[in-house]
Amino acid sequence: MLAEADREAAFASRLHGKTLVWDRVVRSFHWVVATGCFVDLFILDDGKAWHRAIGYVIAIALFVRVTWGFVSAAHARFSDFVPSPSRLLRYLRSLACGSEPRFLGHNPAGAIMILLLMALLASVLVTGSMLMLDAYFGDERLETLHGALADALIALVVLHVFAALYESLRHRENLVWSMITGYKRL
Repeated sequence: MLAEADREAAFASRLHGKTLVWDRVVRSFHWVVATGCFVDLFILDDGKAWHRAIGYVIAIALFVRVTWGFVSAAHARFSDFVPSPSRLLRYLRSLACGSEPRFLGHNPAGAIMILLLMALLASVLVTGSMLMLDAYFGDERLETLHGALADALIALVVLHVFAALYESLRHRENLVWSMITGYKRL
């Protein structure tokens, strides 16, 4: 729940045509995972101590975010943004026609992307953890699976970034900035 200062800031921002959409937990999860994956991918060696430490931090962040998805307020709650198949199809049809509506929270395609990213992230974390167990240490098939899952995660992240840029241009709204501040225009 929002603290009193957060409520006052949210009220003041509504007066200026903005509203708090992404709370601190959602934004923290997003940037911890983005930063951790970037550092892990471009700076660190696979399997080394820092690689594992970042994996633990991301695992904790994922656990907090999934929990938050069941107990939080509006836009972070899974029940608020996970679309039905028919709602997703309607959105994809409108997207294909260039007439998709703007959403304050996740649009239906974005919601599916978030779920896929979380599932792949969890799979990478589980296979990476398994590789540290005596039973799987040095298992080439598991190492290959771990790498393939990480590659699939990277591919989806690239698609996610392009989709966010497209939506930012399409709806004239800086989604990167809104993920930093938490606010979007009404």
